[in-house]
Amino acid sequence: MNDTNTSQARQAPALKQLLATKSGGLFSGLWLWLTGALVGIAAVGWLFLSSGNEAAAPRYTTEAATVGTLVVKVSATGNLQPTNTVDVGSELSGIIDKVYVEDNDEVKKGQVLAQLDLSKLQDTVAKSRASLVAAEAQVLQMQATVAEARATLARYQQVSQLSGGKVPSKTEMDSGEANLKRAEANLASARASVTQARATLKSDETNLGKASIRSPIDGVVLSREINPGQTVAASLQAPVLFKLAEDLTKMELQVKVDEADVGGVKAGQRAIFSVDAWPGREYSAVITRVSFGASESEGVISYLTILEVANDDLSLRPGMTGTAEITTLTREQALLVPNAALRFVPPSTGVTEKKSGGGVIGALMPRPPTQTKKTEATVNNGTPHVWVLRDGQPVAIDVKTGATNGRVTEIKGGDIKAGMQVVTDVLDTQP
Repeated sequence: MNDTNTSQARQAPALKQLLATKSGGLFSGLWLWLTGALVGIAAVGWLFLSSGNEAAAPRYTTEAATVGTLVVKVSATGNLQPTNTVDVGSELSGIIDKVYVEDNDEVKKGQVLAQLDLSKLQDTVAKSRASLVAAEAQVLQMQATVAEARATLARYQQVSQLSGGKVPSKTEMDSGEANLKRAEANLASARASVTQARATLKSDETNLGKASIRSPIDGVVLSREINPGQTVAASLQAPVLFKLAEDLTKMELQVKVDEADVGGVKAGQRAIFSVDAWPGREYSAVITRVSFGASESEGVISYLTILEVANDDLSLRPGMTGTAEITTLTREQALLVPNAALRFVPPSTGVTEKKSGGGVIGALMPRPPTQTKKTEATVNNGTPHVWVLRDGQPVAIDVKTGATNGRVTEIKGGDIKAGMQVVTDVLDTQP
């Protein structure tokens, strides 16, 4: 019994020492593991924040300024028309008796195109000829009367001379002289009637000739508006019976140029145009006239512009719609930048202030990404400018601009050289 108690008393201090030793080692290992975990979390948080800051930094798209040829063009749409179109009508009323031509027929100047019914006109001419013959007969009669009156007066004068003035009486002498003058006046009136009758006959013959409707030019029949049997009424205005084109090998494109573009459009400028009938084919043209008179359609002001077109192969037809591109400016060796570079506005970046303290937990807490917003602030009171990158940051450079074709703009002054990269856009920084 005593030996047993003694043995237990000896083992107790050893057990306590062993337990103390194991407990201390376990606590030390746990502390080391905990410390390592915290360091790892801190590293991951730092990497996350660093990558977030890099992602928040804006990235820019650039394009080089180049030296090249600037070509400015103006687009306009219109219709093709012959250079000279003639509407052929009738001065007379009547019934169409015959039509001698059809659409697309070639005609010569003076060729008969159609003819009215000639019955009434021929009767009128016959009546006028008869009136002329009657007037001429009246002249002969008046000539005879004049001769008779002159002979009577001559006898009176001879008798008076032989009788010493005793006979005939003075009354008879005055009557003879008056009869002669009256006969001469009637003769002059008869001759005037002849002239009038001859003029009436000529007018009626002219109308008879106008009943045959003739071509006033050498050309082509574009359209025929009548058929035999139709009645033509020309009481108020001459009706259009035929439409003729003088020469289809020379045509004109009539386009309407917008008021915003007409300032650069002038006579003598060259253009190209196309029509739907011949896809892929381009025709050359030259501006011959830019009208000063304006036309308005749905609130849009435009100016009629005439372009001369060669149509040797007759592939173009009147009325076709043509879309023209007029070259208003060609400038060689021009310094050019994209229009996007002149419109570019850099973003302004908000700055987040760092707070002191917070310790490790504050460093580990996630923060929202830096926000960016566009600014509309101008540089140098609205002076045109472009932006270039210096040390990764956009810097504005004032420039003097010239002409533009809608895609690139000429730079006429400023600290911009060929090959310099100008900023055209900023990439989205949000994930």
